[in-house]
Amino acid sequence: MPKLSFFLLFFIFFLTFFGEYFYTLSPYELDPHSILFSPSLQHPFGTDRLGRDILARVIEGGKVSLVIGIASALIASLIGLIYGVMAGYFRGYFDKIFVIVVDLFLTFPTLFLLLALVGYVDASVFILIAIISITGWMSTARLIRSDSYKITKQPFIKILNIAKVSKTKIFFKYYAPLLAPIFLVSFTFGIGGAILTESSLSFLGLGIVPPQMSWGTILNGGKEVIEIAWWVSFFPGLMIFLVTFCFMNIASYLQELFNQKEVQQ
Repeated sequence: MPKLSFFLLFFIFFLTFFGEYFYTLSPYELDPHSILFSPSLQHPFGTDRLGRDILARVIEGGKVSLVIGIASALIASLIGLIYGVMAGYFRGYFDKIFVIVVDLFLTFPTLFLLLALVGYVDASVFILIAIISITGWMSTARLIRSDSYKITKQPFIKILNIAKVSKTKIFFKYYAPLLAPIFLVSFTFGIGGAILTESSLSFLGLGIVPPQMSWGTILNGGKEVIEIAWWVSFFPGLMIFLVTFCFMNIASYLQELFNQKEVQQ
């Protein structure tokens, strides 16, 4: 199953970032003579209510969805890594502040927090990356903090502190390699969640603003014609499902792999 997930992701990424060189129809071109055409050889994914080619729009919209998903998951994981290591290493008041901040974020449902933040700013790719990152770092930070506690109690860390080795060197040389598996799994899980978050916001009309597009906005555009043109919503929804499923499957596989290595050690 992981091999199939890797293959599907490779195909989707290739289609998204290089498909426009092979499939040259414009995702923006209006064609009044091709309104709501069902999938065919001429339009493999059909057309929407303005005559625009769905496959071309899925290729173009995928760039935004994947960039937002990967960038926001990476930033959120890095925030969680840095904050979690600092809480586990310094402990004391810093750890207490960490607990208060995380609990404060977790008190509010993530979706409502996202809606509140998006409601005060004009959404764009960079704004969505920032907002999704801000609301998605807590779970990674808690996992990193827990393992950082264990590492901090190790004798070699105490010796390094006594020897007055710089904290930056300790973090990058000793903590980072030991915490890399947790970071990688959290990052992989985060990509699927971030893509779903962006798609949800765009579906609600609070995400990417036209003429820019993402899989969520394409999905939103098909909800009014779902009864007569299922393909308008089906194909972007399928891409969201496949990418999310593949990343979740790969994350589960990596988690099992790292757990097996820990047991063997």
